[in-house]
Amino acid sequence: MHATLHNLTIKKFHNGLVKKEFKALEIIEAYFDYIEDRDKEIGAYLHLMKNDAFKRAEAADIAVAKGEEVGMLAGVPMAIKDNMLIEGFPATAASKILKDYKASYDATVISKLKEAGTVFLGKTNMDEFAMGSSTENSAFQKTKNPHDLERVPGGSSGGSAAAVAGHMAVAALGSDTGGSIRQPAHCVGIVGFKPTYGAVSRHGLIAMASSLDQIGPLTKTVEDAAIVFSAITGKDSFDATSVDTKYDSEELLNPKLEKIREMTIGVPEEYFVTGLEKEVEEAVNQAIKDLESLKIKFKKISLPHSKYALSCYYIIMPAEVSSNLARFDGIRYGKRAYGVGEGNLLELYRKNKSQGFGPETKRRVTLGTFVLSSGYYDAYYSKAQKVRALIRKDFDEAFKEVDVILGPVAPTRAFKLGEKTGDPLQMYLSDVLTIPANLAGLPAISIPVRGVEGLPVGFQLIGKPWHEADILGIGQYYERIS
Repeated sequence: MHATLHNLTIKKFHNGLVKKEFKALEIIEAYFDYIEDRDKEIGAYLHLMKNDAFKRAEAADIAVAKGEEVGMLAGVPMAIKDNMLIEGFPATAASKILKDYKASYDATVISKLKEAGTVFLGKTNMDEFAMGSSTENSAFQKTKNPHDLERVPGGSSGGSAAAVAGHMAVAALGSDTGGSIRQPAHCVGIVGFKPTYGAVSRHGLIAMASSLDQIGPLTKTVEDAAIVFSAITGKDSFDATSVDTKYDSEELLNPKLEKIREMTIGVPEEYFVTGLEKEVEEAVNQAIKDLESLKIKFKKISLPHSKYALSCYYIIMPAEVSSNLARFDGIRYGKRAYGVGEGNLLELYRKNKSQGFGPETKRRVTLGTFVLSSGYYDAYYSKAQKVRALIRKDFDEAFKEVDVILGPVAPTRAFKLGEKTGDPLQMYLSDVLTIPANLAGLPAISIPVRGVEGLPVGFQLIGKPWHEADILGIGQYYERIS
């Protein structure tokens, strides 16, 4: 049965289920058996949801037995990043301050997946409050890369990525603020997809930086990513930033080669710079050659302000972190520190946050509070927002000439555990190539380069706003190249 798990995609699971080749309950039981064995060394999951999973799997089996038509996600075993709320289950965001918190409602994406009949295996490890690029900032455990246990799985959605790559889930949900879906997908050799900002509701996602956060799928194939995206997208009255955009599911799931061949892919010179690992550059160039075999046109372009994206991001993101995490004070939200007296409110706040937050979270809250403080707002935050507008404008200009942009996902392959924990700036550079898409709110996907020996390498496709079908279509045809 474990061999079956290694080959399962959403489409294969659905076909096997409706043809009665297996029952959902059998597959779910096999997953939990495998997780019990494999996850001891990987550390992908923080909490398992066995009883709930068995009930949901049984419901899918009953529907099939009755001859009812079931959707593509019915019975599909998924993992969920632990910053998304599932009613009645823990949602810790991998932080001590939320150690005992249980969600009182479902995130909108969870409600949509429940409607689709999805089975939730459990909640996955992450960098605390999604702050990190290696999943080493979790308050509870370090997740390892299934390809090499001495290396990181990327972050902050490292648990979700490792669960899929380690065959402990068919698919997973992650969140992407500066690359936190795409970079771990690159590190472990799976597909990671960040939709257009506003395409998927953030209601029920524990916020990090609200103008940048976006939920998206981590899957084994681009087709699977399209299936999950189709299920979770849509306007939500609980999220004012969500947009009522009607996607054509046929276009997402069954792209036409004729349309793909009419596209032009831009390759920005700024994404192939000093510091790009030789193996990464070679792999991405190989992906370009493979795509050229589909008769897709390529054109060199420039995104001149992308060199400022990292600096810009590390002003805007901490500012929003400072605002969003202010609520976790041990009074309104979060665990109250043991033994803290009730006489001094400031001391209560200080002790609760000092004991509840980890070092990286404290670093970003402090930096964000500084850039928003009197006298520094105009010097830093206001200027960063102007740079963000210039980065958006660069993309707007580029998309007048090309339909999609292609480049590397990260400068290096998965690095060793502990290699960058002592140097935050080196860690931050892991997201230098993914951050621009978040600042501009664009859809982007990481796809593993075919035929790479050793550690995986992903290439990134960035699309126009609301043109997810373009990058998903190119990705699906790339996977079909023989």
